[in-house]
Amino acid sequence: MRFSFNGEVIKKSLNIEDNKANRNLANTQIVPQLILKVSTGEFYETQNEKIKVPTVDEFFKISFKIHKVERRELTQKRYVRLYELHIKPYFGNKKLDKIKASDIALWQNKLLDKLSSKSVKGIRTIFRTVVDDALCDEIINRNPFDLVKAPRHENVKIMNPFNIEEIDQILKYAKDNIRAFFALGFYTGMRTGELIGLKWSDINFEERTISVQRSIRQGIETLPKTKSSIREVEILDKLLPFLIKHYEITECKSGYVFETYKGVNFTTSDKISVHYWKPLLISLGLVYRNLYQMRHTFASMMISHGEDILWVSNMLGHKHSSMTLDHYAKYVKNDKKVRGSFL
Repeated sequence: MRFSFNGEVIKKSLNIEDNKANRNLANTQIVPQLILKVSTGEFYETQNEKIKVPTVDEFFKISFKIHKVERRELTQKRYVRLYELHIKPYFGNKKLDKIKASDIALWQNKLLDKLSSKSVKGIRTIFRTVVDDALCDEIINRNPFDLVKAPRHENVKIMNPFNIEEIDQILKYAKDNIRAFFALGFYTGMRTGELIGLKWSDINFEERTISVQRSIRQGIETLPKTKSSIREVEILDKLLPFLIKHYEITECKSGYVFETYKGVNFTTSDKISVHYWKPLLISLGLVYRNLYQMRHTFASMMISHGEDILWVSNMLGHKHSSMTLDHYAKYVKNDKKVRGSFL
């Protein structure tokens, strides 16, 4: 429907298919109802309500409540922090229907002056979700993000895995109370948050499996990163002695596998990195790599030695083996087979 009201052009979708029957319905029922609303003043009141468009900051609070359940607590906190830093200063007091595509483009360009394209793309996604929610609530008629391209970025994760000799050195000279942490990282590929969240009740020595069902990041205990991350991890022969030894020396005061000297569980991997990992690499003369490289080391080591890609994917907690291949394809074993020899 398109008509004029108080000098303003009104366009409104009826949300019905354009056919002869519906056109008849519009002419015989919908249009007469509209005329009645105009004559009684009800349409004027409705239009006034529509004029009260919230600001970005006002609707941001609503949008974040909408998605609170589906997001992890840490993700929600990170999104709020990014909003406060990079979106609110530019758009917080701006009405949602006043945001233009040019505003979005200029904002992106400013962010790119100080942030990587990957970071800007993530911040853009947060903002776009807020505007999408406003579109769903019919507060706006179009999302200006549809007209502005996201910045391109190369999603390159730098992998610098350890070799077997380096792993042996690390596990030989690591302190007794933390050696098993590194062994688990190298021989299971578990994430650091999953390692510090591990409890003795998760480890089945008879079945030789580890149940990964929680993660601790920044002191907050949550479910693992994704649904597929909740998994059973196999205890390899090489790993078993390290776990048995650690079980013998730990006091198990907290129920967690890894405890501080005060008998409480670690709440972040930062302390492990600062007090154990970095000093150990320095003392061994090894090139520094962060703790997450233990996970990359496990994956690349297993794949390069011909282990089944599906098994490696399950150990890592990837949703699909294709995801594992995307990350670690260059490590797939190649026996220098002569291609096309059948020709």
